[in-house]
Amino acid sequence: MIERLRAVGTAGLSTALRRRGYHDVFLDGVRPLAPGMRLAGPARTLRFVPFRPDLFAERGGGLNPQKRAFDTVGAGEVLVIEARGRADAGTLGDILALRARYAGAAGVVSDGGVRDTAAVVATGLPVFASGSHPSVLGRRHVPWETDVVITCGGAAVVPGDIVVGDADGVLVVPAALAGQVLADAEGDEARDAWIAARVAEGESIDGLFPMNEAWLARYQASR
Repeated sequence: MIERLRAVGTAGLSTALRRRGYHDVFLDGVRPLAPGMRLAGPARTLRFVPFRPDLFAERGGGLNPQKRAFDTVGAGEVLVIEARGRADAGTLGDILALRARYAGAAGVVSDGGVRDTAAVVATGLPVFASGSHPSVLGRRHVPWETDVVITCGGAAVVPGDIVVGDADGVLVVPAALAGQVLADAEGDEARDAWIAARVAEGESIDGLFPMNEAWLARYQASR
């Protein structure tokens, strides 16, 4: 199912989710670090809070929640980081990306910044973020807790949600809906591919996109 969700992508999944009333599942402002990056997998979560010296002294050092999250992310999982949309500090760099890559993680998503961007891209790990910044996280953040419900890019992310990312961005699919949403999206994709083939043959989109009854009958007959 994860491979099929990755193949369908966010555009088709967005349409299927919208039909079910899920309009706020996109992680706004989060983009792939490099062209061609795609990911899909169940979410692990990490939450940062705003920097404060006493809080950073409590949880910023040693094997803090950030390092624990990267050290324990599982094969096929997507680590999603809540950084309050602040792209003016790094939330991960090349060493942590390497650790996640070695663990077999499907990728990392952050609504904050990434440092060592070229080196992170070179690891081959799919990473989606709000931008790049050379500073360490202590400029703006304290790594606070893991495996809780977070807000990333304005969307709620629950541990275990299916996270899908591609060139259009990142969205979350509630785990209980994944099978239904996937079936709808694959059906939509097959229909749209058939319509695209007719347009490529020179047909007008009038009545074809969306399909009227006559075109719908032709499509159903073709299947």
